[in-house]
Amino acid sequence: MNVPADIASEGPVLGRESAGYDEEVAAYQLGFGQRPDVVIGATGPDDVRAAVRLAAGRGLPLAVQSTGHGLPGDRTGGVLVTTARMRGVEVDPGSGIARVRAGTPWGDVIREAARHGLAPLSGSTLGVGAVGYTVEGGIGLLARTYGFAADRITAAELVTADGELRNVTAASDPDLFWALRGAGGNFGVVTSLDVELVRQPRIYGGGLYFAERYVPDALRTWLEWTADQGEEMTSSIGLVPFPDKPVVPEPVRGRYTAHIRIAHTGSAAEGEAAVAPLRALGPYVLDTLTDMPYTESDAIYRDPPTPMAYYGTNVLLDDLDVTTAARIVELTGPGSGLNCVVQISHLGGALTRRPAVPSSVGHRDARFLVRVLSRVAPGAGDTVAAAERAGHERVYALFGDRVTGIAPNFLLGGPVTAEQLRACYDEADYERLAALKAVYDPGNLFRSYHNIPPADIH
Repeated sequence: MNVPADIASEGPVLGRESAGYDEEVAAYQLGFGQRPDVVIGATGPDDVRAAVRLAAGRGLPLAVQSTGHGLPGDRTGGVLVTTARMRGVEVDPGSGIARVRAGTPWGDVIREAARHGLAPLSGSTLGVGAVGYTVEGGIGLLARTYGFAADRITAAELVTADGELRNVTAASDPDLFWALRGAGGNFGVVTSLDVELVRQPRIYGGGLYFAERYVPDALRTWLEWTADQGEEMTSSIGLVPFPDKPVVPEPVRGRYTAHIRIAHTGSAAEGEAAVAPLRALGPYVLDTLTDMPYTESDAIYRDPPTPMAYYGTNVLLDDLDVTTAARIVELTGPGSGLNCVVQISHLGGALTRRPAVPSSVGHRDARFLVRVLSRVAPGAGDTVAAAERAGHERVYALFGDRVTGIAPNFLLGGPVTAEQLRACYDEADYERLAALKAVYDPGNLFRSYHNIPPADIH
């Protein structure tokens, strides 16, 4: 496809042979390459409108990339809009509402909110794009205290398939507003969001790291401990084969470790009392638990900031018993042949409550989320993912009918099947989303990573 010479975009418009093309399409996820016909580096809503009209006029699919932790729905061909230049956040301290532009990473939102004693419902990594994360649900650091990030959206500005810019609220477009809060990438290009912040300037948080011989005990103790935790405690456990690299803290470098992650919204004293049973289970090799400003919350998980190649999926469970948890260690630990990270997150609490204004977020009754993530070679793509998938499926097979669905936020490494997509939503909600897709995007122009095809309503 020839690069159009007359497209009205202030940002760059690049074809595959253009200088700067590779840099523009580069993403955090390195495992699966993407080669759109045209990439448009949008600087604002007008550039997005031009991109949508170009794609619609030529019958091409359109995908959006912010920080690139996920993947576009179509990785070859079509039009890709990058939003990294659309970066900015404004906080109204009176209402506690933040307006977040499409390319803004969580770190920017956290820092601006903190100036007013507020915090967003962000995830574990500062570099993740706030808008994409939020419209797909948002199970974050403070999830058990404050619920899903998507439920806090109060307005969305987006470009729809007709190339028009719309401001969508519960009053103006109730059906579309419902759909955007949970499946937003399917209905247009969101250029900004208005989201409610929370008054949480500090937390008690960090992690406890246990050496390989204590991993089974750490997992069992954490799992039993979660049953007694109130909504002020959000936690997870990671079973991690840490690489032998200088960026990794020396006590866990090159070692298989259980990493218990804590985010407690009560006082430091209450947090200390809550984690006492975990500290008592055995000697830990590293303890980073402390009272901290929310601006330092990325220290809880210590996610790698540099791009990497990976494959991974997840399942939501209505329960998890200690016997099944022990089998997870057997299937994924040293000697298993599967070099992967397992994360188990404790859900419930505020996540179970439905907001006053409904959203399309599904599976609110899930009690645990289990993720399996494998490093793969850069550019290895679907071939390596297929091999890794078999090992992951052996883990997921342990759970049987305990599986209630999938969390779209953590469906990030590899192609998404139709079955996985349906599992992201409650059954009736999926049918409603597909019907709304047929209304707002009947030609399936927008190919989000979690692309819902339009229902055949004729």
